[in-house]
Amino acid sequence: MTWLEAVILGLVQGLTEFLPISSSAHLRIVGDLMGADPGAAFTAITQIGTETAVVLYFRKDIVRIVKAWFGALPVGPWKNTVPTTDPDARMGWYVIAGSVPIVLLGVLLEDAIDNTFRNLYLTALTLAVFGVLLGVADATSRRTKQLDHMTWRDAIVFGLAQAMALVPGVSRSGGTITAGLLMGYTREAAARYSFLLAIPAVLGSGFYKLFTDGLDGGVDPVPTLVATVVAFVVGYFVIIWFLKLVSTRSYLPFVVYRLGLAVVVVALILTGLVSAVPDVAVARVG
Repeated sequence: MTWLEAVILGLVQGLTEFLPISSSAHLRIVGDLMGADPGAAFTAITQIGTETAVVLYFRKDIVRIVKAWFGALPVGPWKNTVPTTDPDARMGWYVIAGSVPIVLLGVLLEDAIDNTFRNLYLTALTLAVFGVLLGVADATSRRTKQLDHMTWRDAIVFGLAQAMALVPGVSRSGGTITAGLLMGYTREAAARYSFLLAIPAVLGSGFYKLFTDGLDGGVDPVPTLVATVVAFVVGYFVIIWFLKLVSTRSYLPFVVYRLGLAVVVVALILTGLVSAVPDVAVARVG
């Protein structure tokens, strides 16, 4: 991978990670158009950059939630300094509970995630189907619930929706936002929770791939680092823009984009410009 290709893929990752249009699908498509599928390991590692942007942007919320969570524990130096009913303490538990489905399925389905799920016909299908679901959810949702209304049931549903993003084309933010809208959350509340929920899962996946595939030569380190840094910078500004957008606008443009991209993907496959099935050897070396 050249430095230019790394910068392009970093831009793609940063621009698409937080939008409900699937960053993994875009990396798969753009990488193939440039001559090589960057692979699941590259995708996971570059997401460290975008999630670092999330941590930076939500740093005050994260610190507040972590402090409250520790303070509500019955053991430890800060035990019982915060009531268990505190919204921030409960949010800490909800993020943990919501992270369980993607961790379990990520481990159980690792080989399929690296290979089978990266079939572009499947990507086109999930782009279209989950685009329609997002549109239906946005059009029919009551959009009255805020994050302080969250329950254990809601946290698990959010987590299951996030886990579906293991298939490129679903979109981590798209899945969780769709679930949130269907449960009656406001657009902004669903988007903010999708950011918080992604932190442990994405960072965990990224560092796992870094230590299992990255450090043993599974990915080219310098271009991957370049792409990760670019993704961090671009991703930070996308967060700011996206949260402002969803507070006043609907998700319809993203629905239309997903449907159009699904058609483009099928056309690219049929014309031979991209391969539907990823090259396993290429995917493993990045």
